[in-house]
Amino acid sequence: MKLVRFGEPGHEKPGMIDASGAIRDLSSIVKDIDGSTLGDESLARLRALNPDSLPKVGGTPRFGPPVANSGKFIAVGLNYSDHAKEANMPIPKEPVVFTKATSCIVGPNDTVVLPKGSVKGDWEVELAFVIGKTAKSVSEAEALDYVAGYMICNDVSEREWQLERGQTWDKGKGFDTFGPIGPWLVTRDEIGDPQNLAMWLDVNGHRYQTGSTRTMIFNVAQVIAYTSFLFTLKPGDIITTGTPPGVGMGVKPNPVFLKNGDVMRVGIDGLGEQRQEVV
Repeated sequence: MKLVRFGEPGHEKPGMIDASGAIRDLSSIVKDIDGSTLGDESLARLRALNPDSLPKVGGTPRFGPPVANSGKFIAVGLNYSDHAKEANMPIPKEPVVFTKATSCIVGPNDTVVLPKGSVKGDWEVELAFVIGKTAKSVSEAEALDYVAGYMICNDVSEREWQLERGQTWDKGKGFDTFGPIGPWLVTRDEIGDPQNLAMWLDVNGHRYQTGSTRTMIFNVAQVIAYTSFLFTLKPGDIITTGTPPGVGMGVKPNPVFLKNGDVMRVGIDGLGEQRQEVV
């Protein structure tokens, strides 16, 4: 099941994607796609619906973030050994955990706005997931049961603010529009193995990132077990799991950074595609 939110910013409606790829309006069934609708029982009720019985949405409405009102947006850094190498950083012995401001969340095709004076804007295709039920110190064996679904995240970063303006990565990760997610949330029953998904990212038609979730250092279950020990995860919380090599700062001999007019395309097998213009 692919869950979406569609419409103008701040006025999105809940929906699902039917077998033909059309949006079906869920407004008469649920108020929104958020923590209150992502538990197993609620998802089972949505899954039991006949999409043909729901109003079909015409035209080409904007896709909003597929989950609303997330309390936390957690990220894992340097979670691919080859990316750590290109960043000239040691391979971590434990997950590198930081936060992205929830105010940076935007839809999958929304414009990415570089902050004033930005000179080192960068891209990162990542597998993200959304928590479906409260998780506190869960085991790795149980961890995937706490996932409501998976989606794409472009962990947009400003490397100067991330790495050169003190020791806190959050500063370079949470600018407004730096968290495109979606286009849809794919429920976990449709993703047989989250550790076997191909992923890619293009800028202006050039393929910079090609990777697979197989090469994560800490897999999804390990990330959930680790972070749920640090703090309680609540329904609707988002965790994004790191990027494979090919980011702009890793291009040799001369790094490539985002500039006005650039276009990013981002994809993960089974999770759709994103497209963002940069201003």
